[in-house]
Amino acid sequence: MATRRVLVSWIGYADFRALAATLPPDQQAEVLRGLNPPTPLIGQAGPLKTLLDHESFAEVHLLTSHPGPRNRLYTRWVGGSPVLHPIKVNNPTDYVEIFQLVDTELASIARLPRDADEELCIHLSPGTPTMTAIWVLLGKSKYQPATFYQTHDGRAWVTTIPFDLVVDYVPQVLRDADARLQLLAAQSPRDVQGFQDVAGDSHGIRVAVGRARRAARRGVSVLILGESGTGKELFARAVHDASPRREGPFVAINCAALSRELLESELFGHKKGAFTGADRDREGAFAEADGGTLFLDEIGECDPAMQAKLLRVLQPPDGSPCQRVFCRVGDSRPRTSDVRIVAATNRDLLGCVAQNQFREDLYYRLATITIKLPPLRERRGDVGAIAERLLGRINRDFAQQEPGFRPKRLSPSALGYVKGHSWPGNVRQLYNTLVQAAVMSDGDVIDRRDLDDAVAEVPGQAPADLLEVPLGGRFSLERHLEEIQRHYLRRALAEADGVQRRAAELLGYRNYQTLAAQLERLGIKKDDH
Repeated sequence: MATRRVLVSWIGYADFRALAATLPPDQQAEVLRGLNPPTPLIGQAGPLKTLLDHESFAEVHLLTSHPGPRNRLYTRWVGGSPVLHPIKVNNPTDYVEIFQLVDTELASIARLPRDADEELCIHLSPGTPTMTAIWVLLGKSKYQPATFYQTHDGRAWVTTIPFDLVVDYVPQVLRDADARLQLLAAQSPRDVQGFQDVAGDSHGIRVAVGRARRAARRGVSVLILGESGTGKELFARAVHDASPRREGPFVAINCAALSRELLESELFGHKKGAFTGADRDREGAFAEADGGTLFLDEIGECDPAMQAKLLRVLQPPDGSPCQRVFCRVGDSRPRTSDVRIVAATNRDLLGCVAQNQFREDLYYRLATITIKLPPLRERRGDVGAIAERLLGRINRDFAQQEPGFRPKRLSPSALGYVKGHSWPGNVRQLYNTLVQAAVMSDGDVIDRRDLDDAVAEVPGQAPADLLEVPLGGRFSLERHLEEIQRHYLRRALAEADGVQRRAAELLGYRNYQTLAAQLERLGIKKDDH
């Protein structure tokens, strides 16, 4: 298959000066206006025409920031039916501007991924040095492979750029980044002051602990990101315990659990008579956390008015980055406190910022350092250790409540079940499951069946990964496949509002009689959805 060559190039001053040399005086003056130098290039074709006289291309795309009449004259003269791309350039030496302009144009010309038979050709000679540098950068990275041409003194040739960003440099950058991650992950949580209560030793949790340990040393704000149940408050406490503020108070506020009015009072306090029920002065969390850490859990649930109030408090005056100035509700006298902020959310706050649901300026006040906590499904090797530690805590709690309580332990099959389950509710779901199994099991040993029953009873959790159910024990493939069928049959009935014909269509059945037969076989009632 023949290669289809596509050329892209700027039209430079030398190209217009070469054109001017072929024109009558009146047109020549129009073409030369504003050029440097404004003189015709006599006896030379200019860089672009030189290349086109030596090479043939299926498409020629010319970028120009010059006015229209001059461009039209040039395209007629140079031949080859080139496609003009008029571009407004404010500063031809501004790398940021030129990069954005060229990248946009290349994206429309050299569509990614490119066809195997298409060759992108870039002419480096016309334009400013900045434009040439941007051609090389993009042609050696995002739009590679590209063939580079140069022209001079009536000659045209393919020029070799003796490096490859992707092959020669990106791997080293990635290795350096990986080395930094390895440094962050060098220590197990049990060996880091303040993080001893963090169970597990996986790479993901080690990196999170490494970032948190470094952040803890300084008074910067920290934003902890992670799904529900991943232990964000545990990490917030660890940051506090590993910081110079460890002797100060740690105050936690759940922003999702309170209305805006109550949250404002909880955070800033209120003056007696500020609102109905305010029968006395009250100090808020910012005052209580003076000298310590304030943990704002579920920060993404704050409404816009509360976000604005928080932003004002989190904008520190000159001096300490932890110096907070605020007023109690119903009070005009400003108060100060020295509080380090750690916030947490299970929401995509940057996505919320993009949708105008969360203030961008507040996000950057909170996210000086971000720490991402991996879900349990990404920490398979940690789940057994986490379960053992949680069960130890459950045993201690039960022993205090019930004299003579005999501690529970997990059987090998139960431990295998714990390690193989996906735990969509993360540590919180695992803990609730262990509590229920410990309460409901008869003997000292919690077996696989006790956990299986408990998982089914824990409310509000997504179904387990159907492809990750542990094998062995009482596992039956036939029974498991039937459970999968029941799940989708009930779901189809729910989505079809109980209309069997529609449910059959959702399931891909040719007729609803097939669905009715399956419902009967699996013991599902028509209104069981």
